[in-house]
Amino acid sequence: MVARSDEPLRSDLRYGIGREPQNLGPIILGFDGHTPRIASTAWIAPGAAVVGDVEVGPDSSIWYGAVVRGDVHCIRIGKRTNIQDQATVHVTRDRFSTSIGDEVTVGHRAVVHGCTIRSGALIGIGAVVLDGAEVGEGALVAAGAVVTPGSKVPAGQLAVGVPARVIRRLSDEERALQIQRTLGYVELAQQHAREPAMGAPISGAGDGPD
Repeated sequence: MVARSDEPLRSDLRYGIGREPQNLGPIILGFDGHTPRIASTAWIAPGAAVVGDVEVGPDSSIWYGAVVRGDVHCIRIGKRTNIQDQATVHVTRDRFSTSIGDEVTVGHRAVVHGCTIRSGALIGIGAVVLDGAEVGEGALVAAGAVVTPGSKVPAGQLAVGVPARVIRRLSDEERALQIQRTLGYVELAQQHAREPAMGAPISGAGDGPD
């Protein structure tokens, strides 16, 4: 049971940030002798967590609240890939690592677990890809779909539903748009990286009317 405290909340917590800039930033942790290896041009957002045997390639990005946890197996993320807000990338002990290729998008709140995502693929918002599954090059897993353990989504195909089923081949225009959006995240990450850390409430943001 959590003890109740009558101590008032710090007023700066209403802004969701602390006052000490040194406390702002991603959570980068070693585990069991392994330390994350992150390319100098990759960007890890404040509040994102990268743990253990993880490699993040050049110009890739891990967004706010995402967790990339290589504690009981390894995770490899290629170039120009984005792991969006609150997504989870994990592994399966002694069985399945996770490999994510180049120019991949893993959408908000998606779960990628002990599987292989080939280059150019897109994992939609809230989609789940489970142990031993493979998503082929340039494929698209629709929002909310579940790719079941050991199954495959062929290259360039669209998979939807629970369980995910392939319904058609993506057009050349759809695949081009997929890559365009992924590369847009490279630019967006660079823009976020340039923003200064805030150690105090925004100037002029008061407590409201007297």
